[in-house]
Amino acid sequence: MPRLAEIAHVSADDYLAGEDRAGVKHEYVDGLVYAMAGADEAHVTVAGNVFALLRAHLRGGPCRVYIADMKLCVQQANVYFYPDVFVTCDAADAERRQAKEAARVVIEVLSDSTEGFDRGEKFEHYRLLPTLAEYVLIDPRRRSVEVFSRQEDGWLLRPAPADGALVIASLDFSCSMEAVYEDVVPESEPATGAAR
Repeated sequence: MPRLAEIAHVSADDYLAGEDRAGVKHEYVDGLVYAMAGADEAHVTVAGNVFALLRAHLRGGPCRVYIADMKLCVQQANVYFYPDVFVTCDAADAERRQAKEAARVVIEVLSDSTEGFDRGEKFEHYRLLPTLAEYVLIDPRRRSVEVFSRQEDGWLLRPAPADGALVIASLDFSCSMEAVYEDVVPESEPATGAAR
């Protein structure tokens, strides 16, 4: 989480009330509120690609997919995050308007400023969700996708092959890495049509 602005200790209710009026998104970690930084083009493109693929796959079923602007609450840790993409298949979540609470899959797109938090403290919080089956980390800077799957005795890491497929078993979902990274220009290549 980019910790650009830390606000003094507030209650979760005050955070939610303020977030409804705020012009900038904030994440909430047990009384502390942090402003979120914007994302670059590759980050937004990857998140959009994955959202669109999952939305098409899940359409007509009980699961819903959300992108960037929906909060996910981990009550066990008193935190609210804005995952890049997440899926919930819980009927009660369909009725919750401010934040969802029963994610089955959470996907975070990594950046220089968020990678450590996404891999560490944020994953620790997400693991407290009893409904969470898979946690996916996608690096838009290079073709790297990691899928962490809940097992009876912990979490199993399954890296996706760079020339293979992203598989999210709990959703019976699979797509090519080409689809995940569609329209993403690697950092070493100049963008087409860029100013000279």
